[in-house]
Amino acid sequence: MAAPRFHELEIAAVRNETPDAVAITFAIPQDSRDAFAFLPGQYLTLRAEIDGEDMRRSYSICSQLSETGHRTVGVKRIENGRFSGFAQTLRKGDRIRVMPPQGRFTAQIGGRHDYLLLAAGSGITPCLSIAKSVLAGEPESSVTLLYANRNSSSVMFRDDLNDLKDRYTTRFTLLHVMDEEVQDVEIMNGRLDAEKLETLRRHGLIDPASADAIYICGPEPMIRAASSAFAAMGVDDDRIRFELFTPAPGSAPAHAPKPKAANGAKHGASVDIILDGARRTIEVDAATDTVLTAAQKAGMDLPFSCAGGMCCTCRCRIIEGAASMDENFSLEPWEIDAGFTLSCQARPDTDRLVLDFDAQ
Repeated sequence: MAAPRFHELEIAAVRNETPDAVAITFAIPQDSRDAFAFLPGQYLTLRAEIDGEDMRRSYSICSQLSETGHRTVGVKRIENGRFSGFAQTLRKGDRIRVMPPQGRFTAQIGGRHDYLLLAAGSGITPCLSIAKSVLAGEPESSVTLLYANRNSSSVMFRDDLNDLKDRYTTRFTLLHVMDEEVQDVEIMNGRLDAEKLETLRRHGLIDPASADAIYICGPEPMIRAASSAFAAMGVDDDRIRFELFTPAPGSAPAHAPKPKAANGAKHGASVDIILDGARRTIEVDAATDTVLTAAQKAGMDLPFSCAGGMCCTCRCRIIEGAASMDENFSLEPWEIDAGFTLSCQARPDTDRLVLDFDAQ
């Protein structure tokens, strides 16, 4: 299978969600609709040249699965965020390069499910897509959404959420948790942490044990606290799913493989890269470069998105040789056992390394 490539899409609409967040809708041409088919929870990677630098950032799709001609993402400005700041300036009619949907934080639609969703801030975007798609596509399913924000002015997609409440009065439960604004119901004030989740469970507002799956998207401390809390409540690990794009500084990677001992390749390795059926050889100095950064210096356009070991867009299989990853927040143990690595984190351990980006 060919590696994902960017398409130039026209922006069909830009809507202000909060003072520092926008919803950007892309028009999907008829001949690109197969490429932009998605599962609820996946993300798009946007690419633009900003101040002379080629930059990419990933933003989750918040569209409903039945929408065919458009894809919408939510972008919240972050402090010193060059791309998120640039995104606030985009307008209808602008064109930008977009990679087809990627990501594993997904919900299959069909059958009957009871889902519990936890979101904080802009983490609402994949949860909104999941909620919309499940409620519309599974008439007997239910969704409970816990949405944490500082205050009401920071709530993204308020109109969409209220529409879901009005449309699915018996199947959709929305609970706002705010830590800088006092709400009428005392239990909904404060931080969405382990203590809050236990309190909500004890009062019958959430029932994690009966959920078919729990989806969590937000800052890493919230994800870790919530995952631990649910495990303590008896929820199996395979029912807890989370989306992580920005790990906290100094955090331990999930499923990180044990580093292999370098055996002399740090001074230079010959790396063959198989991409779209073609093979090219580059030199990689493992002391200074990952495979991705070395390929960029050599003028190669390898697929990648976050460049932080979190999204799996740069996943490839080791065909020959060995490599170690600096970090890994996304590959599962079975993938590592099968020889997969992340080119944005991989450094050669052997003098020769062959990586196949077409492998699945």
